Amino acid sequence: MNLPNKLTVLRMVMVPILWAVYLCIPADAGIVSQEANLGLRNILVLILFTVASLTDMLDGQIARKRNLITSFGKFLDPIADKMLVNTTLILLCFNHEASIIPVLIMIARDLIVDGLRLSAASQGEVVSAGFSGKLKTVLQMVAIIMLLLHNWPFVYLNLPISEIALWAAACVSVYSGWVYFDKLKDYVLETM
Repeated sequence: MNLPNKLTVLRMVMVPILWAVYLCIPADAGIVSQEANLGLRNILVLILFTVASLTDMLDGQIARKRNLITSFGKFLDPIADKMLVNTTLILLCFNHEASIIPVLIMIARDLIVDGLRLSAASQGEVVSAGFSGKLKTVLQMVAIIMLLLHNWPFVYLNLPISEIALWAAACVSVYSGWVYFDKLKDYVLETM
């Protein structure tokens, strides 16, 4: 297994660790900022999430630079991204730290795109993420970081940047889902 694929697997392994930290540490333990109601739990999850997100950036850069792009990596990288992002979003919804509607939109989009990709893969076509899919992932990661920080430092200015970022990610998610559908519709519609 090459280094980019190892980084992808590492990202997947980090997800249950992130869950455990989020679910086992009380939200009010070690409050860092009273105004933002920001505690130790969210700081630790933020660190784990950021490190895992950096592996996403690194695996792609290394794979392209060293010509180590594999079908395994093209297949597993988006799954690792979705495991990290979607489960973190679900945890944030669970504790009412994120709005549920944009999260449901993004998860529904991911299920549809996964179905399209599986249909294409069954016919030997492995589709890597396009620009809009990568932009969606970046916006989701920014939104999650802002949500984990409880909108700090924008909370002092009464600017709901975390909510704006979450809805922007949902909008780009819908658009990128359409791009995938348009690209892969022949694989799905041929058996109708």
